[in-house]
Amino acid sequence: MSDPSRLLAVVPDPASPELARTLDLAGYTWKAVNSTSAASDAEPDGGWAGIVIDATDDLDSAWSFLRTARKQHSVPTPALVLLSGGQLGELEHRDDLYDDFCLAPFHPSELEARLQHLLSADIAWKEAQLEHERAQAVAAQGMAIDVLPYETAATKAEIDYQKAR
Repeated sequence: MSDPSRLLAVVPDPASPELARTLDLAGYTWKAVNSTSAASDAEPDGGWAGIVIDATDDLDSAWSFLRTARKQHSVPTPALVLLSGGQLGELEHRDDLYDDFCLAPFHPSELEARLQHLLSADIAWKEAQLEHERAQAVAAQGMAIDVLPYETAATKAEIDYQKAR
């Protein structure tokens, strides 16, 4: 189950009954939007947790939405695209617009697993980014600590341990 403070943007509005039911049963909080301007207007203070876009009916509009959404933020919002088997060829050369996809009609368990993976990877990435920013702030204050010797020593000790086995 997801954190209720993390809201998913679902495109289009209204979401298909199958998608709405799957998201509700999985415990996700979500808001359906039809355009990037509607998504910007409804975007929570912390940003969208992710975007789920059903491209089965209008693939060109889906790519346009994702292209605009990616340009609006320095850190891209994770995006999952729902598409039909006949649209698979359209994924080629568009890797920068989405993070994952799921074939429609989808199995609820598969969609839930893909969303869980997508959102957990995004959280890990954001935590790593925050840690990097903290390290830069410490370095900027003249208190930089070179951790490379410690990391190298730990790696060497691990390798020595493996050789001794």
